[in-house]
Amino acid sequence: MTDLGDFGEFSADGDGDSGVSDGGTADTARADRARASESAGDAEAGTGTAEDSFESTAAEPRGEDVGIGAICVSQGLRIAEDSDDTTLRAYITRGNRSSIRIGSYLLAPYPDGGRGASTGETLFCRITGLEYAQQYHADDATEIHARRAMRTDGIEEADYKFVANLEPVAILYDDDGELERRMTDRVPKPQTVIREADDTEAIKTGLKMPDDGVFLGHLSVGGEKVRTAASPPTIDYRLKDDYEAGDPLVFRHTLVAGGTGSGKTHGAKNVLRQYLADERRYPMEDGREVGPAVVQFDPQDEYAQMHDDNPDLDDEFARRLERERIAYGGVDDTTAFIPKVGSSSYAAGHHRAEQVEFTIPFSMVHENPWLVAGSGLNDNQYGALVSVLLPRFREQYGADATYDEFTRFLDDPALREELDESGRVHEATFDAVRRRVLGFGHVFDQDARPITDLVHEFVRPGGLTVVPTYHINDTRATETIVLALSSLLIDQKLSNDPTYDRIKETPLVLGMDEAHNFLTDADSVQAGKVIKKFTEAAKQGRKERLGLFLITQDPQDIHDAVFKQINTTIVLNLGDEDAIKSVNIPSNLESKVPYMEKGQMVVYSPDNSEPVELIGLSKCLTRHGRD
Repeated sequence: MTDLGDFGEFSADGDGDSGVSDGGTADTARADRARASESAGDAEAGTGTAEDSFESTAAEPRGEDVGIGAICVSQGLRIAEDSDDTTLRAYITRGNRSSIRIGSYLLAPYPDGGRGASTGETLFCRITGLEYAQQYHADDATEIHARRAMRTDGIEEADYKFVANLEPVAILYDDDGELERRMTDRVPKPQTVIREADDTEAIKTGLKMPDDGVFLGHLSVGGEKVRTAASPPTIDYRLKDDYEAGDPLVFRHTLVAGGTGSGKTHGAKNVLRQYLADERRYPMEDGREVGPAVVQFDPQDEYAQMHDDNPDLDDEFARRLERERIAYGGVDDTTAFIPKVGSSSYAAGHHRAEQVEFTIPFSMVHENPWLVAGSGLNDNQYGALVSVLLPRFREQYGADATYDEFTRFLDDPALREELDESGRVHEATFDAVRRRVLGFGHVFDQDARPITDLVHEFVRPGGLTVVPTYHINDTRATETIVLALSSLLIDQKLSNDPTYDRIKETPLVLGMDEAHNFLTDADSVQAGKVIKKFTEAAKQGRKERLGLFLITQDPQDIHDAVFKQINTTIVLNLGDEDAIKSVNIPSNLESKVPYMEKGQMVVYSPDNSEPVELIGLSKCLTRHGRD
């Protein structure tokens, strides 16, 4: 019976208890309190009789609780092929409710052996929803309930049911001493005790996470690391990096997407550092095992710092990294290749990496004419450039002729008249091509060594090459340099008769920050040629040991043809709805992206694991940030 004595001071109009007028309710309540007081007094005085007393009964079951609750069937218990038809719920006991979070992983053992008495099958599942429900039929949307809540601290958990909706992920079973997983094909028994998954092997098996590979971060739920009883208590997440279970995922391409301040560059450096570990090797067709070369395009001039140690990485943190087999420290073999563009100068007081200045020779345009096409040429004009003008120029001036010679070639009025009269290139088309290819005088053939003479130094097994472009103020020049170098690497990788064996015979990770600026879905000749080249590179990457490592804050701007070839997507905080939709991660993780703190990430890599939430390392494994 509800005691309303606490609310006696409240009248119908809020002026105190003198205004009670609802059929004697106050008198009845006072009488009830008087009888209760009288009974209590009798009990204390010892005047009660045996007939008047009640024997108390223990409500708590004997023994100790095991687990956090039990499977319940009050609203059905069903496992179906269609996840929408699955009904799996668990009642969570009072003492465990505060620690339960959406996304937590649970285990529900089957009481029998399943397919064999020794299999020990267990359902591995994930919490997808939490709710309180009334324990008894009552209406708590009342003034009395609200006032009582306002005057007390906390709630009486016994008055409510706390129920978790569960999503079955897999069934775990023992196969000759090895823990294996299979699809969920059995319904658990009612009243099966559930417990939080706190075993590293069970969680990794349930989520299909590999034990070895490239470290990305630690498994988390709701921004908190998943803890186990093991040492270390965290669960490391790694990308497959051997040929035992398919191709290494580095050669199936990676996308890192995150907004400003999300920890995108910090996280990218930590991943690239793992690819530059001393023990990282990939087998080549000739039987050699070779460390990968990493070439990173760097628009903000941040990656050359990977040459240096992080001064904030203390001994204790280093020991933790060693225990978890995470490579750390500066990469000695780091070289900054500085593009020479006009009068621009590069300042490098923020890192100690070696610097090599280079230029793009105009001879590279013969293989990739779109480098001087820009975004202004239409198909007809581009055809005139490729089919008539460049071949004629090469024939007259030679394959190593310079950009200045090409502009003088186009300035010849006799050539313009001859091509127009012969019907090969209309004079208006000729003039349009000439206008579009002007303005590259500060890009090609500058006072530095051509990159084609530096290939052996540019691509180094186990080495990091950084190409900073922050010092270049001309966007058109930056695009030309990045695309020229990318094309050189991709063309040689995909060629059956390469000019530079060093590129062909070295595993290569091609990193591109602000990739949306170069791989965009634009309606131009240049964009079409670029997308075609990178799409082909992505398709052939596994065979040729070429991996794309794309970094962007605008993933929605990357062309679909390239995006579809990405196998591993790492998503940090993104605030733009279109950007979040474009990364194609499961909806349950998609909703978390705008709320993730710095370093939190979602990893969607279908060939590596179930979609998961991670927390990256709090410290960068190399130097990061300018003093």
